[in-house]
Amino acid sequence: MQLHGELLYGTGALASRLCVEAFNDASAERRTPRMTDPETTHGPSAHAKIDTSVPHSARIWNYWLGGKDNYPVDEEAGDAYTAVFPGIVTIARSSRAFLRRNITYLITEAGIRQFLDIGTGLPTANNTHEVAQQLAPEARIVYVDNDPMVLSHARALLYSSSEGATAYVDADVMDPDRILAAAAETLDFTRPTALILSNILGHVGDYKDARSIVTRLMDALPSGSYLSVNDGSRGIDPVFEQAQDAYNESGAAPYNLRTVDEITAYFDGLELIDPGVVSVPLWRPEADGPTPVVIGEHGGLARKP
Repeated sequence: MQLHGELLYGTGALASRLCVEAFNDASAERRTPRMTDPETTHGPSAHAKIDTSVPHSARIWNYWLGGKDNYPVDEEAGDAYTAVFPGIVTIARSSRAFLRRNITYLITEAGIRQFLDIGTGLPTANNTHEVAQQLAPEARIVYVDNDPMVLSHARALLYSSSEGATAYVDADVMDPDRILAAAAETLDFTRPTALILSNILGHVGDYKDARSIVTRLMDALPSGSYLSVNDGSRGIDPVFEQAQDAYNESGAAPYNLRTVDEITAYFDGLELIDPGVVSVPLWRPEADGPTPVVIGEHGGLARKP
């Protein structure tokens, strides 16, 4: 994430906190749902009361992405932040655009028709199933998240094409075995599958645990499967790092930035697709798109041999 300006004092402090919270819940990036076929939801039902009088970071992120699952209080908070730090909108949309380009490659060039998308956010434009099924209506998608608010929106908003399938699993990324068991009700793990981990691994505090989760999930997928990862990166933008570190020390659920080398190591044993692990705007940018710039968010796509 590329941060600009003075964020830690005065009105910038509030804006910085909102930005960091939104980033942390985007995985809530992404990716964090996108999410779900109302007929195929796995896990406990959720009917959590939504407080519309207080800004919610996932709804602010949704607003920055151009979504509609937010309230005036979220728009006001989002606008207050962008007035101080407009770069957050670029960050949010760059992350989503990276995911869209990944999915397009997977469908059109790799022939993938199954997607396991772990760590989602509120639905907005270009959700995984929308991009995939527009190109291949028979595509099957399983979304995974454990946020009650995400689950409630997923049921209402996310539908599958008649030829394909879309399901939602209420589970934590820390429990890969539960995720795999539930996802197997919709996906055929004897067929190549794309595993999407967009802005979720930073929520795993211990880097070794994060590596272990990736390994366990990829071990369950056959040869020809793919891993897509993007996360906030350390060593790119000191201002962002300062803001994120302050947030993590506040007692809130932390999001851990990783170095580019650490993000690259998630792909150990896999065949990275060109251009490898790069700042997300630099990953196969569209010819008619804006000139890509380096931000503190890195990602890549790799094939399992």
